[in-house]
Amino acid sequence: MASASKPIYGSGIFKPVIEKCEGCNQVIEVEAQKICKTYTSPTAKWKLGICNFASHVKPDLSTATVKINPLKASKRAMGR
Repeated sequence: MASASKPIYGSGIFKPVIEKCEGCNQVIEVEAQKICKTYTSPTAKWKLGICNFASHVKPDLSTATVKINPLKASKRAMGR
């Protein structure tokens, strides 16, 4: 009797990875096919953006610069 917690990667449930998955730590090779060991359908995980388990992609964090009135900044600094 097989354990329910252990996935069977060669069963056909797991779909092959896509190009965006190349280089990820979650990709394993089973029976000459690269599959994701975390998700059954990697295409669906990339549909809305970056896969949340993608170890090879860093999110693009942009910082916004805010203009500060120099007169107000000096007054704030004096008050402390």
